[in-house]
Amino acid sequence: MDKDQKSVVALIHGKDRPGLVALVSNWIFEHGGNILHADLHRDLEAEIFFQRVEWETPVKNWDSELQAFEYRMHELGMHVKWHLVEDQPNVALFVSKIDHCFHDLILRWKSGEYPGKICCILSNHKNLEIEARKYQIPYYYVPVSQNTKEQAEAVQLEIIHKYHLDLIILARYMQVLSPKLIENANCPIINIHHSFLPAFVGAKPYHQAFERGVKIIGATAHYVTEKLDAGPIIQQDVARIHHRHMVRDIIRKGKDLEKMVLSQAVRWHLEHRVLSYHGKTVVFD
Repeated sequence: MDKDQKSVVALIHGKDRPGLVALVSNWIFEHGGNILHADLHRDLEAEIFFQRVEWETPVKNWDSELQAFEYRMHELGMHVKWHLVEDQPNVALFVSKIDHCFHDLILRWKSGEYPGKICCILSNHKNLEIEARKYQIPYYYVPVSQNTKEQAEAVQLEIIHKYHLDLIILARYMQVLSPKLIENANCPIINIHHSFLPAFVGAKPYHQAFERGVKIIGATAHYVTEKLDAGPIIQQDVARIHHRHMVRDIIRKGKDLEKMVLSQAVRWHLEHRVLSYHGKTVVFD
């Protein structure tokens, strides 16, 4: 990218109407921008227009230009969020004892797959502390019990605000977050649930799947909301099983799914490809 240009991504949605694509592209052209990529979707039933557009804009006055773009979209009745591609997000992992997603995500960051950095790791157990030290990532042990949950979450919020986090990833963090923490974290939270939601919500879904005798198991990455395992779904995948698979086999196959589903969801989020609305998502190519 030219040093005199900044690359911008905007996610736009609102009531569908003729000419929206032209209005967006013309505004970018008239303000000296160059579109690099654009994708759109129309919800024909709800009559809602969605677009992800990435363009280069001149560095000079880029902030005021983007504020003007946002104002113009609002005039058209559209909701818009824009991001600079060069921004480096601050991310935290919440973990418990299970380590496969923990290692997978950290190694992807270490290899340069994702922008930004993992600023810290928070856990209600000490099991992964030594591993975190090897990765040279600050590790915070915050024990949680039924009687201390409120105090523990107050400590967690202090840590969250200390690092000015842009994203929290629950990498098999086996605690339910309270509405207070979700609201006051001030950033999106992505969870990996070891089930093809909405089936087998809650604890031990692989055991539930075994007992039910299902032929397909799955994993689901979703945004966290106040309602347990019911936030907007970002990514899902499945694997086939049969009667010879015991619980340990199902768990092993499930772990592979969890790593892939969570890593893909995190990538899409960090690339600003996910737009949430009405409890679900549009994921742009």
